[in-house]
Amino acid sequence: MMNRWISWAPQFRSILRIVCGLLFIPLGTMKLFAWPVGMPPNNATASLLSQIGVGGVLELVGGALILVGLCTRPVAFVLSGEMAVAYWQFHAPMGFWPMLNQGQPAILFCFIFLYLSAAGAGPWSIDALRERGRSR
Repeated sequence: MMNRWISWAPQFRSILRIVCGLLFIPLGTMKLFAWPVGMPPNNATASLLSQIGVGGVLELVGGALILVGLCTRPVAFVLSGEMAVAYWQFHAPMGFWPMLNQGQPAILFCFIFLYLSAAGAGPWSIDALRERGRSR
């Protein structure tokens, strides 16, 4: 039974990637389009040429690429860096403990994306389809 469970690890990597993409895209739409809600405190959007606006573009476009598994390794590496910057620039100055500075999502996304940059997209991805096409 354990061997069968372990054999599903690549598919679970794809599921992890898909869920992270689905959770990451709304961070960008919030900043760029105020959807499903705008940025606190007044439901505003970010200026596209601001640091937060660039972050919103990375989150929207990068999240979509992660969702479908296209160029996963380089995109995940960039998004991991974005989340590291987000944590240290915006969360860490509010206090040491992530549960108090509300930095847990940034930390989790940072390390999940870092993992995906090393491990790849998994079998349920455009990257895997492209690789199978090249090997034919």
